[in-house]
Amino acid sequence: MTSMPPPEITLRRVAIVGTGLIGTSIAMAASRAGATVTGWDLDPVVLATAAAHSGLGLAASLEAAVADADLVVVATPIAAVAASVTAVLRLAPTALVTDAASVKTAVIDNVRAAVGPEDLARFVPGHPMGGSERSGPEHASASVVDGIVWVLAPTDETDLVRIDALEAWVEGLGARVVRLDPERHDRLVAMVSHLPQVASTSLMGVAATEEADEPDILLLAAGGFRDLTRLAASNPGLWSDILVANRRQVASAIDLFVERLGALREQILGEDTAAVESVFDAAKGARLGLATKPTVRSGVAVWQIEIPDEPGALARITAVVGEGGVNIEDLQIVHSPEGGRGTVHLTVAAPTSDAAGDVLRRAGYDPTRLA
Repeated sequence: MTSMPPPEITLRRVAIVGTGLIGTSIAMAASRAGATVTGWDLDPVVLATAAAHSGLGLAASLEAAVADADLVVVATPIAAVAASVTAVLRLAPTALVTDAASVKTAVIDNVRAAVGPEDLARFVPGHPMGGSERSGPEHASASVVDGIVWVLAPTDETDLVRIDALEAWVEGLGARVVRLDPERHDRLVAMVSHLPQVASTSLMGVAATEEADEPDILLLAAGGFRDLTRLAASNPGLWSDILVANRRQVASAIDLFVERLGALREQILGEDTAAVESVFDAAKGARLGLATKPTVRSGVAVWQIEIPDEPGALARITAVVGEGGVNIEDLQIVHSPEGGRGTVHLTVAAPTSDAAGDVLRRAGYDPTRLA
């Protein structure tokens, strides 16, 4: 007797539970991919805003939202994720259920304690690594999902067929799936996501409070300070819950950061310019590697260009580079604290660096190659 292949899992009817920035962005990307999307949020104002912005169908209750869903994405604040996943698993006994929380082990432990193995098999923990310091459905966009890393961190109980089905669905939205063990996920995001938030917030706090008797300090804040403190504008309640949920891994990351800062402090005080330069050189090399997309095997080059701080200035420079046949791998713009101008850092593939410089110069810009 031959065994039957597992039934195909189709994920055409999607329910979004929690319609903030990431939930609404996923809803928009799913609609773009051809899915029928229904949303529900505990806050009716947020839900109405999400529906007006994205066109998702409104559900009057959680039960109504998930009743006919093939896939349910739980995108609530971290404190409510485990309870929401548990409720959805019970209300939608055939649906595949995933979440968007940036902490995995705490969520999984709470869900595992509340449901049986059959329900747990339908739960594929996830983490779309998209978003910004802004919050709310009014800032949502399907482009938030484009090209992002979307982690799937299944449990030992998760059904393999459902993992594959969700991976295919996520890739259909335009994201790139990475499968990670939940504990490894939490350790890595503590370093590259949670620690940057802590560092940004702490730096902003130092400048705002320790130098409170220096009213001109923020007037002197140039591009570097503004870049480093951008995350300090994030939602305080959201981030306090995330950091506490991943507290052990975050604490370890902070310890490592403090250790590195302490070592650099001693090198600076000891006037050890060679050691300080070595630290900066290693960090620069690592940062340039971070800017390289997986498809850019030959490395990247970074051009710095000053532009007027006015409407259309950024569009003009990207149009010039595009018309010259050069692809932009990354782009950052920093506004001058004096106003009136800005600085663009334009990253291109290394083999196209000379062409990019020539194109910019012919258009009247004065580019400087940084790397």
